[in-house]
Amino acid sequence: MAEIIEVAKQKSGTFSDRQKDIIQKFAALGSLFVLIGVFSATSNAFFTIDNGMTVALQVTSIAFLGIGATCVIITGGIDLSVGSVLALSGVVAALAVKDLGTPVWLGMICGILTGSACGLINAILVTKMKLPPFIATLGMMMIARGVALQITGARAVSGLGESFGELGNGSLFRVVTIGTDGFPTIVFPGIPYPVILMIVIAIAVSYMLNRSVLGRHIYAVGSNADAARLSGVNVTRIVSFTYVLSGTLAGLTGCVLMSRLVTAQPNEGVMYELDAIASAVIGGTSLIGGVGTISGTAIGAFVIGILRNGLNMNGVSAFTQQIIIGLVILVTVWIDQLRNRR
Repeated sequence: MAEIIEVAKQKSGTFSDRQKDIIQKFAALGSLFVLIGVFSATSNAFFTIDNGMTVALQVTSIAFLGIGATCVIITGGIDLSVGSVLALSGVVAALAVKDLGTPVWLGMICGILTGSACGLINAILVTKMKLPPFIATLGMMMIARGVALQITGARAVSGLGESFGELGNGSLFRVVTIGTDGFPTIVFPGIPYPVILMIVIAIAVSYMLNRSVLGRHIYAVGSNADAARLSGVNVTRIVSFTYVLSGTLAGLTGCVLMSRLVTAQPNEGVMYELDAIASAVIGGTSLIGGVGTISGTAIGAFVIGILRNGLNMNGVSAFTQQIIIGLVILVTVWIDQLRNRR
């Protein structure tokens, strides 16, 4: 009888957690619709196809980093290095193309692998050397930024050619017609390649978390690492995977950003790690681990992206934007803490 009661309690608790996750996600989705409604009313240019594609393109960077951050946070960790890692990865890709003469696709792979290597170092620091994730990734943040500045002499890497900008600026289903005056007219701007990548990666990682043994192990480690270890889960390998995934996505983000600029900036990506963490938390990922979804993170990324876009279109200064987004992050984390206490 006691066992039956205990099982009933566990089931009740699970259902309650699931309800909380759904409520948090719908709250974020409701906030997203409210922002769209407010900015559509205050700016005629906001609710247009061109601006929609612009927002989607801007959100991709937050989403890439947010997906990686979600997996790390679910295991109970944190990754503060992604902003610096993306800068280093983009710089490596650019230098490989410009100085070594490698094809663009190979240079991009070098950049992505650089991010993976940084993620692996983070994993070793956290799992083998037992450093707190905050300290380990903070150190990597400073090292990666320093290396990016050192190898470029703190100068931008330019002269990369048009082909380098294809990944960041190209689009699928772009429709252009030539008018009677001989000038091209864009009928449909197309779906940017980074947006397609974002959708594919979000679906793949979401499937991994929800439908695979690896995903169940990630949630198990975040819920209770000791219990997961006793159940036969290789906790070290699972935690390492999430940090490598986060670094790889940071490397991809760096390549996409530098491709959009057709210039590699060693100072790019400053404070991006906060946007990544904020997008995850806004979407319902708990900072204590064990809870989080990729769909929620995607919603959180669009909340931040639309908030920035709408404030820009309404002439709000960059300094005021920082204050507003900072307040959003504080309120969201506070709500997360209240949810965990209850």
